[in-house]
Amino acid sequence: MMQDKKYLLIPGPTPIPPRVAEAMSRPVIGHRSAEFQAVMERVTGKLQQVFQTKNHVFIQGSSGTGALEAAVANLVNPGDKVLALSCGKFGERFAELARIYGGEVDFVDFGWGYDIDLNVVKKKLDADPAIKVVLATQNETSTGVQNDIEGLGKLVAEYNAVLAVDAVSGLAAIDLRTDEWHVDVVVSGSQKAFMLPPGLAFISVSDKAWQKIEQNTSPKYYFDLLKARKSIAKWNTAYTTPVTMVFGLEAALDMILEEGLDNVFARHKLLAKATRAAIQGLGLELLAPDECASQAVTAVQSPMVVDADTLRKVLLRDYGVTFAGGQDKMKGKIFRIAHMGYADKMDVIIAIAALEMALGKCGYKAELGAGVREAQMVFVGGEHA
Repeated sequence: MMQDKKYLLIPGPTPIPPRVAEAMSRPVIGHRSAEFQAVMERVTGKLQQVFQTKNHVFIQGSSGTGALEAAVANLVNPGDKVLALSCGKFGERFAELARIYGGEVDFVDFGWGYDIDLNVVKKKLDADPAIKVVLATQNETSTGVQNDIEGLGKLVAEYNAVLAVDAVSGLAAIDLRTDEWHVDVVVSGSQKAFMLPPGLAFISVSDKAWQKIEQNTSPKYYFDLLKARKSIAKWNTAYTTPVTMVFGLEAALDMILEEGLDNVFARHKLLAKATRAAIQGLGLELLAPDECASQAVTAVQSPMVVDADTLRKVLLRDYGVTFAGGQDKMKGKIFRIAHMGYADKMDVIIAIAALEMALGKCGYKAELGAGVREAQMVFVGGEHA
Protein backbone atom coordinates (compact mmCIF):
# COMPACT_ATOMS: atom_id res chain seq x y z
CA MET A 1 0.00 0.00 0.00
CA MET A 2 1.32 3.44 -0.93
CA GLN A 3 2.19 5.52 2.11
CA ASP A 4 0.53 8.94 1.79
CA LYS A 5 1.87 10.65 4.91
CA LYS A 6 5.58 11.39 4.67
CA TYR A 7 8.22 11.92 7.35
CA LEU A 8 11.32 13.72 6.10
CA LEU A 9 14.36 12.92 8.24
CA ILE A 10 17.27 13.89 5.99
CA PRO A 11 19.91 16.56 6.66
CA GLY A 12 18.39 18.99 4.19
CA PRO A 13 16.02 20.00 2.95
CA THR A 14 14.30 19.68 6.29
CA PRO A 15 10.60 20.13 7.15
CA ILE A 16 9.22 23.67 7.01
CA PRO A 17 7.12 24.99 9.91
CA PRO A 18 3.62 26.25 9.01
CA ARG A 19 4.57 29.67 10.37
CA VAL A 20 7.41 29.90 7.86
CA ALA A 21 5.28 28.64 4.97
CA GLU A 22 2.62 31.19 5.87
CA ALA A 23 5.16 34.03 5.85
CA MET A 24 6.34 32.94 2.41
CA SER A 25 2.79 33.18 1.08
CA ARG A 26 2.71 36.95 1.57
CA PRO A 27 2.44 39.06 -1.60
CA VAL A 28 5.81 39.85 -3.16
CA ILE A 29 7.09 43.41 -2.83
CA GLY A 30 9.82 45.22 -4.74
CA HIS A 31 13.30 44.14 -3.75
CA ARG A 32 14.54 47.74 -4.09
CA SER A 33 11.63 49.28 -2.17
CA ALA A 34 11.87 51.13 1.13
CA GLU A 35 9.52 48.53 2.61
CA PHE A 36 11.89 45.71 1.73
CA GLN A 37 14.92 47.64 2.97
CA ALA A 38 13.24 47.74 6.38
CA VAL A 39 12.74 43.97 6.21
CA MET A 40 16.40 43.42 5.30
CA GLU A 41 17.57 45.62 8.17
CA ARG A 42 15.48 43.64 10.66
CA VAL A 43 16.44 40.25 9.23
CA THR A 44 20.15 41.07 9.12
CA GLY A 45 20.06 42.05 12.79
CA LYS A 46 18.33 38.78 13.69
CA LEU A 47 20.85 36.81 11.62
CA GLN A 48 23.67 38.47 13.55
CA GLN A 49 22.10 37.21 16.77
CA VAL A 50 22.01 33.63 15.50
CA PHE A 51 25.55 33.93 14.12
CA GLN A 52 26.51 35.44 17.50
CA THR A 53 28.45 38.19 15.76
CA LYS A 54 28.69 41.92 15.24
CA ASN A 55 30.33 41.30 11.85
CA HIS A 56 28.64 41.88 8.52
CA VAL A 57 26.26 39.01 7.68
CA PHE A 58 25.22 38.81 4.04
CA ILE A 59 22.19 37.11 2.53
CA GLN A 60 22.87 35.51 -0.82
CA GLY A 61 20.49 33.91 -3.30
CA SER A 62 22.16 30.53 -3.74
CA SER A 63 22.71 27.15 -2.15
CA GLY A 64 25.13 26.81 0.73
CA THR A 65 27.76 25.70 -1.79
CA GLY A 66 27.39 29.08 -3.47
CA ALA A 67 28.36 30.82 -0.24
CA LEU A 68 31.27 28.39 0.20
CA GLU A 69 32.44 29.43 -3.24
CA ALA A 70 31.99 33.08 -2.27
CA ALA A 71 34.23 32.53 0.76
CA VAL A 72 36.94 30.92 -1.36
CA ALA A 73 36.63 33.32 -4.31
CA ASN A 74 37.09 36.32 -2.02
CA LEU A 75 39.87 34.91 0.16
CA VAL A 76 42.05 32.80 -2.14
CA ASN A 77 44.35 34.21 -4.81
CA PRO A 78 46.08 31.84 -7.22
CA GLY A 79 49.13 30.42 -5.44
CA ASP A 80 47.89 31.19 -1.92
CA LYS A 81 48.54 28.47 0.61
CA VAL A 82 45.37 26.92 1.98
CA LEU A 83 45.08 24.39 4.80
CA ALA A 84 41.97 22.29 4.19
CA LEU A 85 40.78 20.15 7.10
CA SER A 86 38.48 17.33 6.07
CA CYS A 87 36.59 14.51 7.73
CA GLY A 88 34.03 13.76 5.02
CA LYS A 89 32.32 14.73 1.79
CA PHE A 90 31.82 18.41 2.55
CA GLY A 91 35.35 18.98 3.82
CA GLU A 92 36.49 17.54 0.49
CA ARG A 93 34.18 19.95 -1.36
CA PHE A 94 35.63 22.99 0.44
CA ALA A 95 39.13 21.87 -0.53
CA GLU A 96 38.07 21.30 -4.14
CA LEU A 97 36.76 24.85 -4.35
CA ALA A 98 40.10 26.18 -3.11
CA ARG A 99 41.92 24.18 -5.80
CA ILE A 100 39.61 25.51 -8.51
CA TYR A 101 40.51 29.07 -7.48
CA GLY A 102 44.21 28.29 -7.76
CA GLY A 103 45.02 27.76 -4.10
CA GLU A 104 48.01 25.66 -3.15
CA VAL A 105 46.03 23.27 -0.96
CA ASP A 106 47.47 21.22 1.88
CA PHE A 107 44.64 18.69 2.23
CA VAL A 108 44.52 16.97 5.62
CA ASP A 109 42.09 14.04 5.69
CA PHE A 110 41.26 12.94 9.23
CA GLY A 111 39.10 10.10 7.93
CA TRP A 112 35.37 9.58 7.56
CA GLY A 113 33.91 9.18 11.05
CA TYR A 114 36.66 11.11 12.85
CA ASP A 115 36.98 14.76 13.83
CA ILE A 116 39.74 17.34 13.33
CA ASP A 117 42.82 16.88 15.52
CA LEU A 118 43.89 20.34 16.73
CA ASN A 119 47.43 19.12 17.43
CA VAL A 120 47.85 18.30 13.75
CA VAL A 121 46.51 21.74 12.80
CA LYS A 122 48.94 23.49 15.13
CA LYS A 123 51.88 21.57 13.67
CA LYS A 124 50.81 22.53 10.16
CA LEU A 125 50.47 26.22 11.04
CA ASP A 126 53.79 26.26 12.89
CA ALA A 127 55.54 24.58 9.97
CA ASP A 128 54.27 27.00 7.34
CA PRO A 129 53.67 30.64 8.33
CA ALA A 130 52.63 31.36 4.72
CA ILE A 131 49.30 29.58 5.17
CA LYS A 132 46.70 32.23 4.40
CA VAL A 133 43.38 30.43 4.83
CA VAL A 134 42.21 27.49 6.94
CA LEU A 135 39.05 25.69 5.79
CA ALA A 136 36.97 23.52 8.10
CA THR A 137 33.48 22.05 8.46
CA GLN A 138 31.46 22.53 11.65
CA ASN A 139 29.03 19.66 11.12
CA GLU A 140 30.01 16.95 8.63
CA THR A 141 26.63 15.55 7.60
CA SER A 142 28.19 12.79 5.49
CA THR A 143 29.49 11.12 8.65
CA GLY A 144 27.57 12.61 11.59
CA VAL A 145 30.73 14.22 12.99
CA GLN A 146 30.84 17.56 14.78
CA ASN A 147 34.14 19.44 15.00
CA ASP A 148 35.55 21.59 17.81
CA ILE A 149 35.18 25.00 16.20
CA GLU A 150 35.81 26.80 19.48
CA GLY A 151 39.22 25.19 19.84
CA LEU A 152 40.03 25.61 16.16
CA GLY A 153 39.01 29.27 16.10
CA LYS A 154 41.09 30.18 19.12
CA LEU A 155 44.06 28.29 17.67
CA VAL A 156 43.98 29.88 14.20
CA ALA A 157 43.55 33.33 15.78
CA GLU A 158 47.16 33.08 16.97
CA TYR A 159 48.38 33.04 13.35
CA ASN A 160 48.14 35.27 10.30
CA ALA A 161 45.74 32.85 8.61
CA VAL A 162 41.99 33.37 8.55
CA LEU A 163 39.53 30.61 9.44
CA ALA A 164 36.57 29.94 7.15
CA VAL A 165 33.97 27.49 8.47
CA ASP A 166 31.30 25.60 6.56
CA ALA A 167 28.39 25.81 9.02
CA VAL A 168 25.76 25.07 6.37
CA SER A 169 24.24 22.19 8.31
CA GLY A 170 25.25 23.14 11.83
CA LEU A 171 24.40 26.77 12.46
CA ALA A 172 21.17 27.18 14.46
CA ALA A 173 21.49 23.58 15.65
CA ILE A 174 24.96 23.61 17.23
CA ASP A 175 26.56 26.45 19.19
CA LEU A 176 28.93 28.59 17.13
CA ARG A 177 30.04 31.81 18.81
CA THR A 178 31.50 33.57 15.80
CA ASP A 179 33.09 36.52 17.56
CA GLU A 180 34.02 34.89 20.86
CA TRP A 181 35.69 31.96 19.07
CA HIS A 182 37.44 34.15 16.44
CA VAL A 183 35.84 32.53 13.40
CA ASP A 184 36.59 34.86 10.50
CA VAL A 185 34.15 33.60 7.88
CA VAL A 186 31.05 31.56 8.68
CA VAL A 187 28.88 30.15 5.90
CA SER A 188 25.40 28.69 6.32
CA GLY A 189 22.34 27.80 4.26
CA SER A 190 18.58 28.01 4.49
CA GLN A 191 17.44 24.39 4.10
CA LYS A 192 18.95 22.84 7.23
CA ALA A 193 18.45 24.09 10.79
CA PHE A 194 17.06 27.40 9.48
CA MET A 195 13.87 25.49 8.51
CA LEU A 196 13.48 27.01 5.03
CA PRO A 197 13.43 25.63 1.50
CA PRO A 198 16.75 25.59 -0.39
CA GLY A 199 17.68 28.89 -2.00
CA LEU A 200 19.32 31.22 0.52
CA ALA A 201 22.84 31.26 1.89
CA PHE A 202 24.41 33.42 4.59
CA ILE A 203 28.00 34.50 5.13
CA SER A 204 29.61 36.51 7.93
CA VAL A 205 32.97 38.26 7.56
CA SER A 206 35.38 39.49 10.25
CA ASP A 207 37.71 42.50 10.10
CA LYS A 208 40.67 40.12 9.77
CA ALA A 209 39.02 38.48 6.77
CA TRP A 210 38.22 41.82 5.15
CA GLN A 211 41.94 42.61 5.08
CA LYS A 212 42.46 39.52 2.93
CA ILE A 213 39.37 40.16 0.80
CA GLU A 214 40.41 43.72 -0.01
CA GLN A 215 43.69 42.36 -1.42
CA ASN A 216 42.03 39.58 -3.40
CA THR A 217 42.47 39.43 -7.18
CA SER A 218 40.58 36.24 -8.07
CA PRO A 219 37.93 36.75 -10.78
CA LYS A 220 34.37 36.90 -9.48
CA TYR A 221 31.15 38.69 -10.25
CA TYR A 222 28.00 37.43 -8.51
CA PHE A 223 30.00 36.27 -5.48
CA ASP A 224 31.94 39.54 -4.94
CA LEU A 225 31.71 40.33 -1.22
CA LEU A 226 32.95 43.88 -1.72
CA LYS A 227 29.83 44.49 -3.82
CA ALA A 228 27.76 42.84 -1.11
CA ARG A 229 29.29 45.13 1.52
CA LYS A 230 28.49 48.18 -0.59
CA SER A 231 24.87 47.06 -1.02
CA ILE A 232 24.27 46.16 2.62
CA ALA A 233 25.02 49.77 3.55
CA LYS A 234 21.64 50.50 1.90
CA TRP A 235 20.07 47.31 3.35
CA ASN A 236 20.04 45.60 0.02
CA THR A 237 21.83 42.98 -2.03
CA ALA A 238 23.92 43.56 -5.15
CA TYR A 239 21.56 41.50 -7.30
CA THR A 240 17.92 40.42 -7.11
CA THR A 241 16.99 39.30 -3.60
CA PRO A 242 14.71 36.24 -3.20
CA VAL A 243 12.04 38.36 -1.49
CA THR A 244 9.67 35.54 -0.55
CA MET A 245 12.49 33.51 0.98
CA VAL A 246 13.53 36.49 3.12
CA PHE A 247 9.96 36.75 4.45
CA GLY A 248 10.23 33.09 5.46
CA LEU A 249 13.69 33.65 6.90
CA GLU A 250 12.39 36.32 9.25
CA ALA A 251 9.67 33.97 10.50
CA ALA A 252 12.22 31.19 11.05
CA LEU A 253 14.62 33.53 12.86
CA ASP A 254 11.77 34.71 15.09
CA MET A 255 11.02 31.08 16.01
CA ILE A 256 14.67 30.43 16.84
CA LEU A 257 15.10 33.58 18.91
CA GLU A 258 11.80 33.12 20.73
CA GLU A 259 12.87 29.61 21.74
CA GLY A 260 16.26 31.02 22.73
CA LEU A 261 19.58 29.89 21.29
CA ASP A 262 20.58 27.93 24.38
CA ASN A 263 17.27 26.07 24.31
CA VAL A 264 17.61 25.39 20.59
CA PHE A 265 21.05 23.88 21.11
CA ALA A 266 19.85 21.86 24.12
CA ARG A 267 16.91 20.49 22.11
CA HIS A 268 19.18 19.33 19.30
CA LYS A 269 21.58 17.79 21.78
CA LEU A 270 18.75 15.87 23.46
CA LEU A 271 17.40 14.57 20.14
CA ALA A 272 20.87 13.38 19.16
CA LYS A 273 21.40 11.66 22.50
CA ALA A 274 18.05 9.86 22.23
CA THR A 275 18.71 8.79 18.64
CA ARG A 276 22.12 7.38 19.49
CA ALA A 277 20.77 5.56 22.54
CA ALA A 278 18.01 4.04 20.41
CA ILE A 279 20.44 2.86 17.74
CA GLN A 280 22.63 1.20 20.34
CA GLY A 281 19.55 -0.36 21.92
CA LEU A 282 18.91 -2.09 18.60
CA GLY A 283 22.44 -3.49 18.57
CA LEU A 284 23.55 -1.31 15.65
CA GLU A 285 26.89 0.48 15.33
CA LEU A 286 27.24 4.25 15.15
CA LEU A 287 29.78 5.74 12.75
CA ALA A 288 30.94 8.67 14.89
CA PRO A 289 32.12 8.15 18.50
CA ASP A 290 30.31 9.95 21.31
CA GLU A 291 33.02 12.57 21.79
CA CYS A 292 32.53 14.05 18.31
CA ALA A 293 28.95 13.03 17.52
CA SER A 294 26.81 15.58 15.69
CA GLN A 295 23.83 17.19 17.39
CA ALA A 296 22.12 17.53 14.01
CA VAL A 297 22.43 14.15 12.25
CA THR A 298 23.27 10.59 13.30
CA ALA A 299 25.11 8.23 10.95
CA VAL A 300 24.45 4.52 11.50
CA GLN A 301 26.39 1.58 10.10
CA SER A 302 24.01 -0.83 8.44
CA PRO A 303 24.23 -4.39 9.79
CA MET A 304 26.11 -6.85 7.55
CA VAL A 305 22.91 -8.64 6.52
CA VAL A 306 21.21 -5.41 5.36
CA ASP A 307 22.08 -3.09 2.48
CA ALA A 308 21.49 0.45 3.74
CA ASP A 309 19.84 1.62 0.53
CA THR A 310 17.46 -1.37 0.49
CA LEU A 311 16.53 -0.54 4.08
CA ARG A 312 15.82 3.06 3.10
CA LYS A 313 13.54 1.92 0.26
CA VAL A 314 11.53 -0.22 2.68
CA LEU A 315 11.27 2.66 5.14
CA LEU A 316 9.87 4.96 2.47
CA ARG A 317 7.62 2.41 0.77
CA ASP A 318 6.03 0.91 3.86
CA TYR A 319 6.18 3.71 6.44
CA GLY A 320 6.65 6.97 4.52
CA VAL A 321 9.91 7.65 6.36
CA THR A 322 12.87 9.08 4.48
CA PHE A 323 16.40 8.64 5.84
CA ALA A 324 19.53 9.80 4.00
CA GLY A 325 21.94 7.29 2.54
CA GLY A 326 25.70 7.13 2.56
CA GLN A 327 27.76 9.17 0.11
CA ASP A 328 30.79 8.10 -1.94
CA LYS A 329 32.74 5.44 -0.02
CA MET A 330 29.87 5.06 2.47
CA LYS A 331 27.17 4.38 -0.14
CA GLY A 332 25.17 1.31 0.84
CA LYS A 333 27.06 1.04 4.13
CA ILE A 334 25.41 3.66 6.31
CA PHE A 335 22.13 5.49 6.68
CA ARG A 336 21.68 8.88 8.29
CA ILE A 337 18.88 10.19 10.49
CA ALA A 338 18.55 13.95 10.74
CA HIS A 339 17.13 15.66 13.82
CA MET A 340 17.67 19.31 13.00
CA GLY A 341 15.57 22.41 12.60
CA TYR A 342 11.82 21.82 12.92
CA ALA A 343 12.33 18.59 14.86
CA ASP A 344 11.25 17.35 18.26
CA LYS A 345 10.91 14.20 20.37
CA MET A 346 8.13 12.55 18.40
CA ASP A 347 10.15 12.82 15.17
CA VAL A 348 12.78 10.61 16.79
CA ILE A 349 10.18 8.17 18.13
CA ILE A 350 8.60 7.82 14.68
CA ALA A 351 12.00 7.37 13.02
CA ILE A 352 13.10 4.64 15.43
CA ALA A 353 9.75 2.81 15.44
CA ALA A 354 9.79 2.67 11.63
CA LEU A 355 13.43 1.59 11.63
CA GLU A 356 12.68 -1.33 13.97
CA MET A 357 9.96 -2.63 11.67
CA ALA A 358 11.95 -2.07 8.46
CA LEU A 359 14.99 -3.87 9.85
CA GLY A 360 12.86 -6.94 10.48
CA LYS A 361 11.61 -6.90 6.89
CA CYS A 362 15.22 -6.71 5.68
CA GLY A 363 16.39 -9.73 7.67
CA TYR A 364 17.76 -8.11 10.83
CA LYS A 365 15.74 -9.28 13.80
CA ALA A 366 15.59 -6.24 16.02
CA GLU A 367 13.49 -6.47 19.15
CA LEU A 368 10.44 -4.32 18.52
CA GLY A 369 10.32 -1.47 21.00
CA ALA A 370 13.94 -1.85 22.13
CA GLY A 371 15.13 1.31 20.38
CA VAL A 372 12.00 3.28 21.13
CA ARG A 373 12.34 2.42 24.81
CA GLU A 374 15.92 3.72 24.93
CA ALA A 375 14.89 6.98 23.25
CA GLN A 376 11.99 7.36 25.67
CA MET A 377 14.30 6.86 28.63
CA VAL A 378 16.51 9.70 27.38
CA PHE A 379 13.53 11.96 26.91
CA VAL A 380 12.04 11.18 30.31
CA GLY A 381 15.43 11.80 31.88
CA GLY A 382 15.70 15.08 29.98
CA GLU A 383 12.32 16.23 31.25
CA HIS A 384 13.35 15.49 34.83
CA ALA A 385 16.82 17.07 34.50
